[in-house]
Amino acid sequence: MPMKQPKKGRLWLNDGSCVRLRPEYRNHVWSYDFVHCRTEDGKVFRTLNILDEHSRECLAIKVKRKLNSGDVIDALSDLFIMRGVPDYIRSDNGPEFVAEAVQDWIRAVGAKTAYIAPGSPWENGYCESFNARFRDELLNGEVFYNLREAEILIEQWRNHYNTKRPHSALGYRPPAPETIVPMDPRPVMH
Repeated sequence: MPMKQPKKGRLWLNDGSCVRLRPEYRNHVWSYDFVHCRTEDGKVFRTLNILDEHSRECLAIKVKRKLNSGDVIDALSDLFIMRGVPDYIRSDNGPEFVAEAVQDWIRAVGAKTAYIAPGSPWENGYCESFNARFRDELLNGEVFYNLREAEILIEQWRNHYNTKRPHSALGYRPPAPETIVPMDPRPVMH
């Protein structure tokens, strides 16, 4: 019989405090990760999923056959222009995320990186949870005949996820509900 291994408490210090950075407000901590899928012809494509951990909003899903560190910088720079720079960006230690160009660029714009420990996906729980929903609710139920179709359907699903789908962690409200402004039926007088 092999010796029983002791359990490891990776996220907690001896004083009971948590090591993991917890999001406290919008744009505090963003996380990002890749998900792999295939089109109907068997060719692989990847998605780069970027989330705001506090609001649970999916900020972007970039879809390409191959995604590299340049694509990560492009996706983040678009979001930084639209939403501002987050305080931290959490990711695993994949080569696209730890590339020197990505690290230097993130530092240059004023954000900090928060890498998870290797082999510890639970430290990136918000993103891993999102990826599971993404796979269960869309990727496992669709046949994508080409990359363009995948882009369109994934963006439609992202919009639904953000604006209509209830989230238990948010009191069963969506992260970014659509705003409906009632139109005044009276004519405008000048």
